[in-house]
Amino acid sequence: MNNPINTWLSNHSPNKRKRGKNIHKIRGKEMAENKIVWNEKERKFETEDKKAYLVYEVRGNDGKVMDITHTYVPPSKRGLGLASHLCVAAFSHAQNHSLSIIPSCSYVSDTFLPRNPTWKSLLYKEDVKSSM
Repeated sequence: MNNPINTWLSNHSPNKRKRGKNIHKIRGKEMAENKIVWNEKERKFETEDKKAYLVYEVRGNDGKVMDITHTYVPPSKRGLGLASHLCVAAFSHAQNHSLSIIPSCSYVSDTFLPRNPTWKSLLYKEDVKSSM
């Protein structure tokens, strides 16, 4: 069975070619698409080579809140949409596990969410009554 995150990524990759594999042309060289994996132990979503990643912390008494604190893409991998792909992996994971998200990372709050407003439904909403 295909991983839904990787299926979404393959369908939304720039410069997708119809050769059975998604290939990107980068500075004159071809490179296989970067696969995003969940590293539960380190609380990260990352590329298989671990060079690009999104870090989160689990919050709340019930552990149902994912606080995304940082995304990083090295200069050599920028311009491929990896930060967005990392966010989609995290938001898809949250959706599939009934988690809410706190977008502490400025990339997530200032860039990803304005460009992808459909994911805003997963944002953590503090219960006003419980804080009174």
